[in-house]
Amino acid sequence: MWSSGRRALHDLLPAVRSFSLTPAQNTVVVERLWQVPLSKVGSPPRLHPRRHRIYKLVEDTKHAPKEKMELILTQTVPKLGGRGDTVFVKKSVGRNRLLSQGLAVYPSPDKKQMFAEELRLLREGKLEERIQTRTGLMTVEILKRSKLKIHQIPVEEFQLNKDVVCRHFQKKLRVVVPPHALSLPFESVRDVGDYWCEITVNGMDTVRVPISLLPYEDPSASYQRQLKAERRQTDADLSEPFAAVDDAAAVVEMGAAAAAAAAAAAVVVDDAAVVMGAAVKAVPDAAVEAEAGEASVSPVSGAAEEETAARPEMSRDTTAPPSDGSKKD
Repeated sequence: MWSSGRRALHDLLPAVRSFSLTPAQNTVVVERLWQVPLSKVGSPPRLHPRRHRIYKLVEDTKHAPKEKMELILTQTVPKLGGRGDTVFVKKSVGRNRLLSQGLAVYPSPDKKQMFAEELRLLREGKLEERIQTRTGLMTVEILKRSKLKIHQIPVEEFQLNKDVVCRHFQKKLRVVVPPHALSLPFESVRDVGDYWCEITVNGMDTVRVPISLLPYEDPSASYQRQLKAERRQTDADLSEPFAAVDDAAAVVEMGAAAAAAAAAAAVVVDDAAVVMGAAVKAVPDAAVEAEAGEASVSPVSGAAEEETAARPEMSRDTTAPPSDGSKKD
């Protein structure tokens, strides 16, 4: 019953497929390992039942680089572009971010013509109706943070003018400045000093950039070594006073350390003197105690001598031989 119902559902909805069960639709290019022989005119080719079913792989598009999607931006997208710019992005980014959020549209012919006309009106229309482009805003931010340094050339005819400034902008700051977008407060100048210039971006925003005209410097290696030696000498001359101050501070620290050591030695000497005084005071006390001990010991020793002298006499009396009177009796 279940199998019949499933078969009926498949018959009713043949085009419905589950996206979770749908495999990736990739293309594989193969060719027959054995060539099929030519057949007669009007007859189908004769295929071998086994040999002509063997194929070899030529290309697997699953590992090929993915093609990017072409879109036209309808709004300014950071790190991508501004309104009307044609961009190439990954298909996932284009579908999930740009198209879904209304930030881009497909590049159809009518869309391309519409955005081209809009850009033309922005560039050629009235100044009040113009809108600065994304690249123009980035250029303005770069110029606000920039400072141009120009070194003189050892030529008597050298002068700082518009052509020189435009050339150095492109060489050092990588910014192309046309002469009509650059304005200088002077026609030409030769003296070393600080100056300024004004640059107009897309005819709308004007930025003032400082300029420094510096003396000539030889770019050769020998001259660079000479400059390094001069800088080292200057640094050494500047560091000598600081070294002298450091030496004086070290001497003061050594003197303070010596004074502290002398004070500590004096304290030790005072302690030794106190100990010696206590020892000297203890010597007479020991002598008095010794004399008192001798005086107390002398009577005792005399009594002991008398007692020892009496003991031999008693021993002599007890050990005397028997008298002759008993024998006579």
